[in-house]
Amino acid sequence: MPAPTQSDNSNPSHPHHDPVIRVVGAHKHYRLGDRDVRALAGIDLTIPGPGFYAIMGASGSGKSTLLHLLSALDKPDQGEVRISGQNLASMSEKELTLFRRRRIGIVFQQFNLIPTLTAAENVELPGMLAGDDPATLRARSSELLAALGLNGRSGHRPDALSGGEQQRVAIARALLFKPRLLLADEPTGNLDSSSSKRLWALLAQIAQGQAVAGNSQSGGQSSGQSEGMTIVMVTHEPAAAAYCKRVFVLMDGAMRGHFDTPGDPEAVGVVATQYQNLVSAHAGNGHAAPVLAAANPTGHPVA
Repeated sequence: MPAPTQSDNSNPSHPHHDPVIRVVGAHKHYRLGDRDVRALAGIDLTIPGPGFYAIMGASGSGKSTLLHLLSALDKPDQGEVRISGQNLASMSEKELTLFRRRRIGIVFQQFNLIPTLTAAENVELPGMLAGDDPATLRARSSELLAALGLNGRSGHRPDALSGGEQQRVAIARALLFKPRLLLADEPTGNLDSSSSKRLWALLAQIAQGQAVAGNSQSGGQSSGQSEGMTIVMVTHEPAAAAYCKRVFVLMDGAMRGHFDTPGDPEAVGVVATQYQNLVSAHAGNGHAAPVLAAANPTGHPVA
């Protein structure tokens, strides 16, 4: 598979010369009863810097397993995962926890909001647990919630918010520490079609530095103009991938290739066809067709 970039400066003293993500030869196996299940088989992946990227594949292709490695929630059995030049395998559990908290934002399909806390308190919670200054956290949460269209909703608890609003609160929480990398695992799985489109558009804007001030690639130092950030979204939907600049395709735990999208959210059919062609090149008898049928609720043609 051709890599998105050929550069791999791994000198940790110059972290912003490194790719944001560099995965080399990553393998991951799990035991399921008396069976050994291969989740990932020698994954190579390079994502150089700011932009909205998709990792796309059918259920069981290894997407979520790869995202867990990128988020330092799990470790490969073999191979190497580097985030901003940092080799995750070289870190202790305490170092990994701090790195994950400060350098990586994570958004899940489930909103994972505390029901007894307000939107603002949910956003501020990671900082409160880290012992950060409450006034600084309140200012940051207000900034984020306003930027994400939740001005006036900061005092509401989750049960008073729509699904789309709850997911935006979860995104604000993930952006609290101004991470360089945001990972999203099927973030619209619990949303309707209209809310999903709004959320994909919002993520694209964040990646371009248009939605949230202060989320720059310069270690979180705001200069009044964001350079954007790197967002990687796991999805099985062509409609979601159409909002991304590049799509990486996983199948049976292996990276099968990538393609660049037209950059047009309306080009769902083009993205679906590119995906299906790439998968079909590695599978017999149209294995990709059920994936696209299940993942294309918009009514756009897939070919």
